[in-house]
Parts: sequence; C-alpha cells; structure tokens
Amino acid sequence: MPPEESGAAPEGPQRCGLIAIVGRPNVGKSTLLNALVGQKVSITSRKAQTTRHRITGIRTLGDTQYVFVDTPGFQTRHSNALNRTLNRTVLSSVSDVDLVLFVVEAGRFGLDDAKVLALIPPDKPTVLVANKLDKVVRRAELAPWLKSMQERHPFVEFVPLSAKRPDQVKRLLEIVRPYLPEQPWWYEEDALTDRSERFLASEIVREKLFRLTGDELPYSSTVMIEKFEEEGRLRRIAATIIVERESHKAIVIGDGGERLKRIGTEARQELEKLLDAKVFLELWVKVRSGWADDEERLRSYGYE
Repeated sequence: MPPEESGAAPEGPQRCGLIAIVGRPNVGKSTLLNALVGQKVSITSRKAQTTRHRITGIRTLGDTQYVFVDTPGFQTRHSNALNRTLNRTVLSSVSDVDLVLFVVEAGRFGLDDAKVLALIPPDKPTVLVANKLDKVVRRAELAPWLKSMQERHPFVEFVPLSAKRPDQVKRLLEIVRPYLPEQPWWYEEDALTDRSERFLASEIVREKLFRLTGDELPYSSTVMIEKFEEEGRLRRIAATIIVERESHKAIVIGDGGERLKRIGTEARQELEKLLDAKVFLELWVKVRSGWADDEERLRSYGYE
C-alpha cells in the first residue's frame, strides 16, 4: 500500500478545500468526479443533463482532503423550472469554492462552453481541464487551441487528460493540491461522499433508466425513493420513476415489462456492489404531467 493511501493520518498541517467541477452538459464531469474520488459517486450517461444535484465526492491522499462538487451542466437550451433550478445550483457552487475545474472537450470550445465560462469570476482560481484527450486525433492542433483558451480567461493551469487514465487523474490531483488551504479535514479519512445511501439509490436507478432508454425518453424523468429500509446487511428499496406522459411510461416499461425489469436488475446489481449489501428493489412508473415546470413539485422531489 502506497504511503499516501495508508490508514495513518499524516503528521503536520493538513490541507482541505472545495473544488467545483463545471462545464456544459456531456463534457464528462461525472466521469471525472468518479475518477478523482476513486469510486463511483455520480451517475454517468451519454444523455446530456444526467447530473441534477450538487454531489460531493471526497478523496483523502497524504495530508490533503479534496472535496469535489459535481454540478449539473449549465442549461442554455430550455428555460423551464427544472433548468432554472439546475442553473442556480451551478452558480452557488462556483461562488463558495477554493478552486474551479472548468471542463471542456480537448480541442473544442462552443457557445455553450462560453456561456458557462462567463459565469466564473475572473478572480476565482480556475484550472482548464481539457477532457477526452484520447479522442483527439491531431495532438499538434492542441497548442494553438490552448493559446486561444488562455486569451479567453486567466486560467491558473492547463491540464489535458482523459478521465479514463488513472495516471493523468493522479497528476490533476497533484496540480490541484497547492490551491487548497491549510486547515483540518472536514470528513473522516475513508469518506467518499456526503450523500446518503437513499440518495445514491435514486441516482443509480436514474442512471440505468437513461442508459437503457437512450434517446427515446426525454430528460424530464426522475426517480423518487418511496421506501428505504435497512435490515442488517439487507436493503429494502421501493422507487417510483416519474415521467411526464403515458407514452413515456410505455417506453420505460417496454414490451411485456422487459425494459423495466432490466432497469431494476442492473440497478440492484450495482447497488449491491456500492452498498456491500443484499438489495431487494421494487420499481413503479407514474405519470406526473408538467412536473419539470412545477416549482413545488421540484422541491418535493428533492431539487434544491
């Protein structure tokens, strides 16, 4: 076991700080968060706007505790109540952190990226994370692109990487460390997230929902945990998938209930690994027309 991963707390001053991960939808923020934490704490999907809550992931290495905030991708395409809520989450996340990781796809910078970048105060230390480096064919073109990015914002560091490469993720952690203040850790050394098992259960079900419905199901679907009971090493979970139309309900259920069954099976298997417990999972689907544009319903569904 390497010394920085050992159980013994370091002697001398500790470092601890908040790091926001921001960017437009689908640039790989949740994948990066999971890689930085070393375990899955945020759901990932090819569908844009998968992350809807401010999710805290924690990684403690050596004398440093990194507390990451994974934000929703800033929404510029729609203006319903859900998106306004998500955008408020992004803004509040950026305002109270020690460092911002601004994530873009390496070699790309579009209007949606620019709108997110405009939200970051110029005096907030910000690292440009050029993600998905493995997809760049002509690496020589990155140099002029990086130069143009420096002209857009006073970034303190440039870090081209692929979130799927552990060595590159470790290098990012080393670059981040000096920007975190010297102060006592906020969490236990082995903590991974400040979210409850109940919250993680809803996120895992939602991830499987989006992955298995693909582009058929609009993003305005969510998951409510109706029951979460612990009986020793058994978790009894009942969850309701909320959709906006009867046609969406049919998509989720699938022919003969096959798709809903598969969503439940995959979610249960992942939860058993994540929680290290036996999981009994029941799923229902309900139609709640207009929920994504109803402020009261959004609050009742847990949106901040």
